Amino acid sequence: MQAMQYHRPTTVAEAVKLLAGNADLRALAGGQSIIPSLKLGLLSTAGFVDLAAIRELQGIRMEGGKLVIGAGTTHATVAASPDVRAKIPALAKLAESIGDRQVRNRGTIGGSLANNDPAADYPAAVLGLAATVQTNQRQIAADDFFKGLYETALSPGELITAVHFPIPEKAAYVKFKQPASRFALVGVFVAKTGGGVRVAVTGAGPCVFRVKVLEEALAKNFTPAACDGITVPASGLNSDIHGSAEYRAHLITVLTKRAVAAA
Repeated sequence: MQAMQYHRPTTVAEAVKLLAGNADLRALAGGQSIIPSLKLGLLSTAGFVDLAAIRELQGIRMEGGKLVIGAGTTHATVAASPDVRAKIPALAKLAESIGDRQVRNRGTIGGSLANNDPAADYPAAVLGLAATVQTNQRQIAADDFFKGLYETALSPGELITAVHFPIPEKAAYVKFKQPASRFALVGVFVAKTGGGVRVAVTGAGPCVFRVKVLEEALAKNFTPAACDGITVPASGLNSDIHGSAEYRAHLITVLTKRAVAAA
């Protein structure tokens, strides 16, 4: 087995310095995506900068009327948080539905967002709630953060430090699970806010995306019936052994109706 470097910094500044000093090092958050990729030979690296010991990346708090979650906070912590359950219960339920207990107790919100798996759950919440991704360098609006398949707006060496979630009037997340992985074959996060309605979809395309036609219909009438008769085009959607693009397109409308009913 190839020898690897392993670093465990205790501050964001130290982690950033390590990553800047060696382009072949990878940041390690929860390891629930990067380690399997390494085992499968899909990833090559000289070593890891483990972020788990950085206290400033962890925790949940209210700040400026928004719910702020540190990038190193685990899914299990988000799911169990009294603040999250009180302010954005849909986000707590989403975190509770991710993977299994091992994944929820090791995986982190920052790691999930930086990885941007096309079927991950957190991107739907971040985009659906119009959250802001805070890094060690800047703030990035959700609409500008997700760029494509496993691609984000993050620059080399840039680390997510927290996510700022506005508090919605109503919100819900519903997903159709792939039974083995529990990833979303299709997942829909619907949020009604003072600024309008947002519908974010994960699992159906190369990365999370919004469906404007559903948003416009729900802005006029926030009921499941508002989605009747709306067809989402299958063009550009994922198609694999688990479901065709047409099937996923159909699920988007079905799950949006369920999410609105739940909200």
